[in-house]
Amino acid sequence: MKIWVDADACPVAIKEILYRAAERRKIPLILVANQPLKTPPSSVISSVQVQSGFDEADDEIVRRMSAGELVITADIPLAAEVLEKKGHALSPRGEMFDQGTIGARLNMRDFLDTMRASGESTGGPPPLNQNDRKAFADQLDRLLQKVDSA
Repeated sequence: MKIWVDADACPVAIKEILYRAAERRKIPLILVANQPLKTPPSSVISSVQVQSGFDEADDEIVRRMSAGELVITADIPLAAEVLEKKGHALSPRGEMFDQGTIGARLNMRDFLDTMRASGESTGGPPPLNQNDRKAFADQLDRLLQKVDSA
């Protein structure tokens, strides 16, 4: 199993949790972004820089990932593509995306995009807090334990 990270918007605190988990379990962790990234020296942690452009990092992740691998992203369309390829998608806030809810999440995202396009201010997500970090770490541990025991 590999862990892929949509790293352009991934919070530093979440990356640090991922670095520790990858090192502890010796799981390959690949951060994909359209800018250079500093990663800790490690045999299991690497980064891929893609050209800048809309969805370049997302497209690269989908191209390279395989079924059963984990993708960390807050991007709903990317999560949907990961699920189509039989991968796992986890948000930086600890939400595990699944086939049962991704359609509704895509519809809500499209609705909010339409609202913003008409001039409505929909606001953004609140800042990542300690509960979010804990939810992420707990969900990551549960998934990795499941993979270990499979």
